[in-house]
Amino acid sequence: MRPKLFTMIKKQEFTKEKVIKDIVAGIIVAIIALPLSVALGISSGVSPEKGLITAVVAGFIISFVGGSRVQIGGPTGAFVIIVYGIIEDYGIDGLIMATIMAGVILVIFGLCRFGNIIKFVPHTITVGFTAGIAVTLLATQLKDFLGLQIDKVPAEFIPKIICYVKNISSINFTALVIGILSIIIILFWPKINKKIPGSLVAIIITTLIVQLMGLDVETIGSKFPTLSGAIPMPSLPNMDLKTIEGLIQPAFTIAILAAMESLLSAVVADGMIGGNHNSNMELIGQGLGNIASGLFGGIPATGAIARTAANVKNGGRSPIAGMVHAVVLLLTMIMFMPLAKMIPMTTLGAILIVVSYNMGEWKTFASLLKAPKSEVTVLLLTFFLTVVLDLVVAIEVGMVLAMILFVRRVAENTEIKSTILGAEGDDEEVSDKSKGNVLVYEINGPFFFGVTHKFIDIMKRLNSSYDVLVLDMKHATTVDATAIDALERLYKRCEKNNIKLCLANIKEQPKKVLTNMGFIDLVGEEAVFKSRDKAIEGAVPNVAI
Repeated sequence: MRPKLFTMIKKQEFTKEKVIKDIVAGIIVAIIALPLSVALGISSGVSPEKGLITAVVAGFIISFVGGSRVQIGGPTGAFVIIVYGIIEDYGIDGLIMATIMAGVILVIFGLCRFGNIIKFVPHTITVGFTAGIAVTLLATQLKDFLGLQIDKVPAEFIPKIICYVKNISSINFTALVIGILSIIIILFWPKINKKIPGSLVAIIITTLIVQLMGLDVETIGSKFPTLSGAIPMPSLPNMDLKTIEGLIQPAFTIAILAAMESLLSAVVADGMIGGNHNSNMELIGQGLGNIASGLFGGIPATGAIARTAANVKNGGRSPIAGMVHAVVLLLTMIMFMPLAKMIPMTTLGAILIVVSYNMGEWKTFASLLKAPKSEVTVLLLTFFLTVVLDLVVAIEVGMVLAMILFVRRVAENTEIKSTILGAEGDDEEVSDKSKGNVLVYEINGPFFFGVTHKFIDIMKRLNSSYDVLVLDMKHATTVDATAIDALERLYKRCEKNNIKLCLANIKEQPKKVLTNMGFIDLVGEEAVFKSRDKAIEGAVPNVAI
């Protein structure tokens, strides 16, 4: 549980050349993060400096304390809808408290070593809710992109779209043209220069056009007259216990999303640099970063995949790059915040529309539509629930459905068949046959609640014509309490029909469960054999002659 930076220092992995590369990468990433942080702050329902404060404070701590070499932390598009909804219900103070609470939850996740557990979320759910967030993020930007004159936009997706349609007559075509120009610049600028981000170029060009031509387009300054370039002193909002209780669910939403997105980003980064991150330390770093962000009045933060990838591509190989990125953003915020007032809102909307498209993983989404129907069902259900209802509901329902489908799939692949020992000593599959009066059944696969009904149905065929039943558990990898109950019912049926029940080839996990739950004592140690052959040989004296 040591931060990656400290591990690298202990191993003496730093050289002058590597540190210089990290500093350069950090500066470039800061240039990329600047417009994104401002845009994400505004779209989340807070003032632009809140987004920058988050990138500065949380970004620095996530790199300093986290478990990844190259992770860049800060505000991301995934949080926009969640943050907006929390502000609607609880105000800015509620958001700050929820962010701090989420940070505490993330630290607990890390200390409890939940980092590996979160990795077990199915790919279909991850892609589904990511695409859903992308759609909802795009929807939030349409007002500024089109220049619509709407005082209050609903937080929910469907009412939001209805509101846009009702107010479509208030569209500002000048703002729309500036927004379209911004998208064109963002998309085509990389063909000219890949080092300087297209979003920054779009901001500079469109801001100059609007200011020099005096165009009637809403800007950051007209929407937020008072902007501060200073970092506030840390403080806790004054909240009552009832409000804090109401913030528990939003805090868990932030924590779960931050954990999933940061670990996904770290895994992607590992693939790019051929390294390994410490998932539990990364969760602790993310938690501490969010606690600090909340204390300084920021919004939730997590690992940003696009900024992390940019860091790697520009030579960043240690947490120093992320720390430099935060420092550069701080200096920029202090010196150039007054200029930010001139930036057109439609340009920021255009930037986030491009971000929403890129984060949607639409090629992956389309390819998953060709997967088995059960996987497609989970994907689409998670996607639509994220868009229409809520991210937490989408993940909960998606996980439950995925687990049910998984259980069904495993159950379908678990076989319970009867076998006998052939003349040559080889296994021969048969159907309800016996060698003498000895019936042998074999369980192939996990023996758990999903297959016990099949087991019970087959065992109902038992009758008094058999003297011995050998249950071969060589391929029964696991056994649960429901399976034990089924075995006890089988034992009672065998007793009723005067059939001797023997067990063979019990693996370590099933044997431990069978012993702990008293089934071995029930059948007797003498009825447990190391192999099927020995079980059949041991059963011969029990056969009636």
